[in-house]
Amino acid sequence: MSFDMRAKPFDLDDNAVRWVNDTFNAMTQEEKIAQLFVDMLWNDTGKQTAALLGRYPSGGLRYNNRKPRELYRQNAAAQKNSRIPLLIAANVEAGGNGAMTGGTKIGEGIACAATGDTRSAYEMGLYGCREAAAVGCNWTFAPVVDIDRNWRNCVIPTRCFGSNPDTVLEMALAYMKGANEAGVACCMKHFPGDGCDDRDQHIVTTVNDCTCEEWDASYGKVYQGMIGAGVPSIMVGHIQQPAYSRKLRPGIRDEEIMPATVAPELLQGLLREKLGFNGLIITDATHMVGLTGKMRRSEFLPIAVQSGCDMILYYRDHDEDLRFMREGLESGQLTQERLDEAVLRVLAFKAMLRLHEKQRTNALMPAEEGLSVIGCPEHRAAAARIIDRSITLVKNSRAQLPITPQAHKRAILYSVSSVSLAARVLGKADKVREYLAQELEKQGFSVEVYRLNPFKYLTPKGINGKKVLADIPVLEFRKKYDVVFVIADVQSFSTTNERNLHWSIPMGPEIPWYAAEKPTVFISVANPFHLYDVPMVPVCINTYNGSREAIRQAVEKITGKSEFKGNSPVDAFCGMWDTRL
Repeated sequence: MSFDMRAKPFDLDDNAVRWVNDTFNAMTQEEKIAQLFVDMLWNDTGKQTAALLGRYPSGGLRYNNRKPRELYRQNAAAQKNSRIPLLIAANVEAGGNGAMTGGTKIGEGIACAATGDTRSAYEMGLYGCREAAAVGCNWTFAPVVDIDRNWRNCVIPTRCFGSNPDTVLEMALAYMKGANEAGVACCMKHFPGDGCDDRDQHIVTTVNDCTCEEWDASYGKVYQGMIGAGVPSIMVGHIQQPAYSRKLRPGIRDEEIMPATVAPELLQGLLREKLGFNGLIITDATHMVGLTGKMRRSEFLPIAVQSGCDMILYYRDHDEDLRFMREGLESGQLTQERLDEAVLRVLAFKAMLRLHEKQRTNALMPAEEGLSVIGCPEHRAAAARIIDRSITLVKNSRAQLPITPQAHKRAILYSVSSVSLAARVLGKADKVREYLAQELEKQGFSVEVYRLNPFKYLTPKGINGKKVLADIPVLEFRKKYDVVFVIADVQSFSTTNERNLHWSIPMGPEIPWYAAEKPTVFISVANPFHLYDVPMVPVCINTYNGSREAIRQAVEKITGKSEFKGNSPVDAFCGMWDTRL
């Protein structure tokens, strides 16, 4: 393999090429190996950061999100103590909230798509990356260009731009335009594409089961469009693509089909050769079981680079991982030629960002005063606009909206979330429930928030659900309340292969037994596919956002003070006929 650092996406001039070559020629073998790694900082002090980089001169960093000024100083210490300027990355998937505590959440990918306006994705890229750049980031692990082909998928329902490849491409291009204007390089993810399998690659190796023709018309179309537009880097998921592995490696056995991270036929044959990608390839996090469950770490680290990855996302143990790379070189799992090419590509990526020039002029970090952009009124206003234009009325089958306090004064509010019942009882969850209660009361509703007291119904065999229901006679319920609100906040990640609603107890009181008794409004702030779990509700609303502002605007729309403007970019009815009734 070889690459042209003067061609797209690097487009380096003579001075930049000279810096790449001079820097490479001055590197030791240990420095070359370390340059392949993106390390993870976890609330390090400047002194700790300096010591870490002095011992392990990594090519890039990510960090645990915390307050902007703390991150600024941490990143400044990192750049100051690196001979070769660092790539500093953040997950700016939905806005500056992916880069620091208190950053502006502009909007999830699905929310941007629900507005039907690419300007939403552009503002997500521009404003989110402006905030990231203010703390020293120069690389965003976004946009998410996965396609929701399976509503049961538990990784990307809100992170992606939907089910239509054309929409995904248009939104991703708009995001990249905004990020570029903010001076931050994009890394689209997760090749060869999440959204087919319903499982989570964090905890199991997943499969993109498209045929080659289906892949070309969907994921391939998006990747080809982004590559043609100059996307400079791609993150590879721990996802198998059997159709292309079989096509590009005739005779490959099933047990030899590997996740793309260690599949040369996908990285070289499909991504480099067929799609013509000349930029940087980085693995997804290498502690994810989608990779570790397939191969020993001592093997997959050198094999990932030999297969075509240029950077490794995260050490597990610094000394051990560097040792595995050295041993891979000694054994021939990784060739010196491939190592050198990967290092040159990393340096070319840095030169593309002009990091060498910024280092020379002491401009790798922006002025600290620039932190004022984080959470500024302009960004918050953009977030509010996207919320307004994205909130989607999925279903109003009995024409129950609008619901007003004049006609339905007395409300009961139920909630369900992905946290445990114990945590909810202790008051450590359900912020969105409290937001909704407060916003309804501001509009003039009288709201009773249902809080289950499990100790009242506890028996040696567990909570007696029948007793719970017996304490809520139907006629009394009908007399006491005029309307029912249910809010769902299910956001579990990396712990389960599903995101369905989980009720507190069997046949519990919050399950919509009341949908035939009183007007019922169901609101999901995260997963857009909950109608599968509650097909009986007559009103279903997806906000794609659990912020107070999103809840406030949803209440305004429910009460008829504002219109619903969003259109679902996925099949919120989950392909079922009964969810539409």
